[in-house]
Amino acid sequence: MFNYILKKIFIFLASTFFIITLTFFLMKALPGDPFIQEREIPREILTALHKHYGLDKPLYIQYLKYLKGFVQFDLGPSFIYQGRTVNQIIKEGFPVSFIIGVEALLLSIFLGLTCGSIAALKRNKWQDSMVMIIAILGISLPNFLLATLLQYVFAIKFHLLPVARWGSFAHSILPAIALTAMPTAFIARLTRSNMIEVLEQDYIKTAYAKGLNHYQVILKHGLRNGILPIISYLGPISTYVLTGSFVIEKIFGIPGLGQWLIHSISNRDYTVIMGLTIFFSMMLMTVVLITDILMVFIDPRIKIFSK
Repeated sequence: MFNYILKKIFIFLASTFFIITLTFFLMKALPGDPFIQEREIPREILTALHKHYGLDKPLYIQYLKYLKGFVQFDLGPSFIYQGRTVNQIIKEGFPVSFIIGVEALLLSIFLGLTCGSIAALKRNKWQDSMVMIIAILGISLPNFLLATLLQYVFAIKFHLLPVARWGSFAHSILPAIALTAMPTAFIARLTRSNMIEVLEQDYIKTAYAKGLNHYQVILKHGLRNGILPIISYLGPISTYVLTGSFVIEKIFGIPGLGQWLIHSISNRDYTVIMGLTIFFSMMLMTVVLITDILMVFIDPRIKIFSK
C-alpha cells in the first residue's frame, strides 16, 4: 500500500515538473510581445519593461527564476494587469470556479448514479429507454447551447433565476446545470452497464438466497461493486467540468478563473497563462491522485495488479 501511494506521488511530482517546463518554453516560443498590442510603444519604454520583468535575461536564467518562484509559491506578476500577481488572480477567481465545479460534480454523480441504476434495474423497459435517450441528448448537446436554452427558459421566459452575473447561490444554479449534462450522461451509461454485469454475478443470487430484500442487495452489494469504475472516472469528469467552465463562465459573465484565462490569452499575458495552466494541471492531477488512492482503499486488489 505504502509503495503504491509513494509511486503515485512520484508520478505526480514528475508530471508537475514536466508541465512547468513544457508550459514555460511553449510560452517563450510564441511570436509577439506581451507589451506590444494594437499600437507601437517607444523602444526605450519597451526595453525598460523587459528589464523590469527580467525578460532581458537569458532564457535559462528566466526558467530557473520561474522554478524558484514556483517552489516559493510565487507565480509572478501579471504583465497586463498592473499591481496584480498571478497568486492574487487565482485567489479571486478560484473560489467562484470551485463553487460551480463542485455543484456540477455532485449533481452529475447523484443524477448519473440514480438514472443508471434505474436503467439497469428496469432493463429493456420504458424507464431504461428513457434514461438512454436522455443520456444521448446529454452527450450530444453542447454545453454552450444548453446554457443558452437554460437562460431563455428559466431566466428570460419565467424569471425564476438570474440570467447572468455573480452574487448569490441562485447565480450558480444555471451554470452548474449547464455543466452537468455530459458528465451525468456518461455516468448514467457507465453505471447501467456495470450494474447489469454486477447483478448477474453469483454473489448477488447468493445474497437473495440468504433472505436479503431487494434494496439491501442493490445498495450493499450491487451499487458498491458497480460504483468502482465511476470513482475512476472522477478525474476525467473534473477535467471536463473545469475546462468546460471556461465557456460557461463567459456566457454567464461569471468572474471565475475561466474569464481570467481567456483574457490573458487574448492579451498575451504570459505569466497569467502559465500560472493558470500549471494551477489547473496540478489541481486535476491532485484529483486523479486522490481517486487512485481511494480506489485502493475500496478495492485492495488494485495495488496487486499495479505491481
